Amino acid sequence: MTNAAQIYQISACNDPRVFTLSEAEELFPLVWKITEDAYRELEPVRTALESMLPSNPLTRKVEKQYEVIVRRWMGKMERLGLVVKGLWLADFDTGDGYLCWKFPELRISHYHSYHEGFGSRRALQDIIEEIDPDWAHL
Repeated sequence: MTNAAQIYQISACNDPRVFTLSEAEELFPLVWKITEDAYRELEPVRTALESMLPSNPLTRKVEKQYEVIVRRWMGKMERLGLVVKGLWLADFDTGDGYLCWKFPELRISHYHSYHEGFGSRRALQDIIEEIDPDWAHL
């Protein structure tokens, strides 16, 4: 049994790439793992920050830790070609809209146009059935 290595396209930050559905699904396990790791790293920091009074002298230090973790995650998503729309929310550009994913969803299952956001996303299967986009078949 051979263990084939996966090679992923790494882009400059803020240089989203255009994905087909199959390309997004191929990259998704890595996106999920990176996000899960960042989420687990951030959770104790978030909990500590929530329990602190604003006057606590350690508040600024903990806020900085929070910011470092989130910025690192954002940078990784952007280098993979995704568009970060919020905390744990990343989109795969299809050329006519976005395959929309938010952690901890277990798969890419939503879509929204460029002019809509997370609140307007629709089930991916509905979009494929209605408009049969090229990116769903390449």
